[in-house]
Amino acid sequence: MSRSVHRKPENTTAPHRRAPENGAPKNGDEDIEAFLVQLRLLRGLSPRTLKAYASDLRLANDYLAKQGVAFPEATHMHLRGFLGLQEAHCAPATRARRVAALRMFFRYLAKSGKAAADAAEKLKTPKVPRRLPHVLSVDEAFALVGAPDEQKLLQSRDKAMWEMLYGGGFRVSELCGLDLSAVDMKQALVRVLGKGNKERLCPIHAKALASLKNWLVHRQQLLQKRKKHSPALFLNNRGGRLSSRSVHRLLQAYVLQLGLAAGLSPHSLRHSYATHLLAGGADIRVIQELLGHASLSTTQRYTHVSFELLQKVYDDAHPRA
Repeated sequence: MSRSVHRKPENTTAPHRRAPENGAPKNGDEDIEAFLVQLRLLRGLSPRTLKAYASDLRLANDYLAKQGVAFPEATHMHLRGFLGLQEAHCAPATRARRVAALRMFFRYLAKSGKAAADAAEKLKTPKVPRRLPHVLSVDEAFALVGAPDEQKLLQSRDKAMWEMLYGGGFRVSELCGLDLSAVDMKQALVRVLGKGNKERLCPIHAKALASLKNWLVHRQQLLQKRKKHSPALFLNNRGGRLSSRSVHRLLQAYVLQLGLAAGLSPHSLRHSYATHLLAGGADIRVIQELLGHASLSTTQRYTHVSFELLQKVYDDAHPRA
């Protein structure tokens, strides 16, 4: 009996020892949600980026909960322990993003008075190998934009999309977010809302403009057929706004039809746009402006394909060449 009496207090007190661990995810989730709201409102991050940060922070929260620690009490060593577990199964880019998420989150906690110190400030960012972007040749780009039959309703939409992605350098999320009001047909300009809610004006060439005008006729027919109204420029078959995932899926069908590289994505058209502009002699700072890059270093990755251009400039410009 005496043994059972001694065991009973252990069983009844055990939940109290685990209470901070069990409570940590809940409290952590509340802080995470408040942080994400601030990012969305003040920094205008995309839903995709916010979703990734949310996943990263919840993983860290779960790890800390198992250590019996909540975010405000976490130390530099706690966070290093979490990141150390990621090395075996996460790519360097993913781990670098998690470091960035933790740094921002702990700065938020410190500024809001929920943490005494920034435990994440000295976390080391893993070196991310820079992969060369997938770029179409000019002939491949022309084949893609020429593949849809613009006399057919939905293919007229596809042609307009490929022309604008390749002719305007849009991100696929920017393309799908466009409304009719964003396009100035007379000036051949598109007002784009990019990352961080930053607006920029993108010119589009005459062929892209012609394809867009053709799609607008079919677009009206689609809306009348579905008895719907939508401000979106590009619509799906049901008359709703086309999603980024759908654009990717549609592009894959054309890639298969034309026998292009399997890794081609909508972002490859943006890469091709920048690369072909650079190869044509456009100033890299102009390309930076057109792409909406905050940093010139982001744009400079397109110089990898410009060796032939650099060689030509050298041959033309150097007096001894």
